[in-house]
Amino acid sequence: MAIVDDLVQALQAESESLDDLVAALPVEAWSTPTPAEGWTIAHQIGHLHWTDRVSLLSVTDPDGFQALLAEAMGDPMGFVDAGAEAEAARPPAELLADWRKTRARLAGALIAVPDGTKLNWFGPPMSAPSMATARLMETWAHGLDVADALGVERVADDRIKNVVHLGVRTRNFAYMVNGLEAPAEEFRFEITAPSGEVWTWGPEGASNVVRGPAVDFCELITQRRHLSDLALDVIGADAQKWATIAQAFAGPPGGGREASGLNGEMH
Repeated sequence: MAIVDDLVQALQAESESLDDLVAALPVEAWSTPTPAEGWTIAHQIGHLHWTDRVSLLSVTDPDGFQALLAEAMGDPMGFVDAGAEAEAARPPAELLADWRKTRARLAGALIAVPDGTKLNWFGPPMSAPSMATARLMETWAHGLDVADALGVERVADDRIKNVVHLGVRTRNFAYMVNGLEAPAEEFRFEITAPSGEVWTWGPEGASNVVRGPAVDFCELITQRRHLSDLALDVIGADAQKWATIAQAFAGPPGGGREASGLNGEMH
């Protein structure tokens, strides 16, 4: 399926971009704290490696994944954190080498998934394109944490459209995990790509509109920046409410990040 090929290529490019940030770091730099409380750069890469490995297990060994899922249900959030902690304790060169091998195997496995197959996950089962998109979103978000820790700004690429699309698609999910009823009216999303192209979703003339740069939108839906620090126009009461709970990642409601008060705009 061409769509899977394209998504996997985007995932590989995003992973390689993050790899470039950490490949030459001295060992001690892997202990640098990131904006995620209690997580160092090693935890960030360790988490991505662990999740890629679990994704690969879902694709290649459904029974093995079901056994892992049963174990995880005993402590869903602690289970993920424990995986990151264990990976972060490894020598950085070893961790980086294993992440490279695992993500390459996952890429090949996702491309080989037959059309229509549903892959088990910690939430509802998903298709291969959905899993590739979820991995791309997570890799982008954790890569931002690493870049913040290192004090560098990553160059945005139009492959981020896949993350934006996931944010649009998960609008109702954000309401559900917060115990709220989603509004019936569709929102209009007008998101400006890094290249300058404007991507749109939803009906023209909608009373609730979200518009602004793609990077800012992705920072919102991955909860990497506070709404007040983003250059987003959020118009309409429903859209303004959604923007405070937006969440494209699975699991319970995220805590988000504190506001810096330096920039951003909401109308």
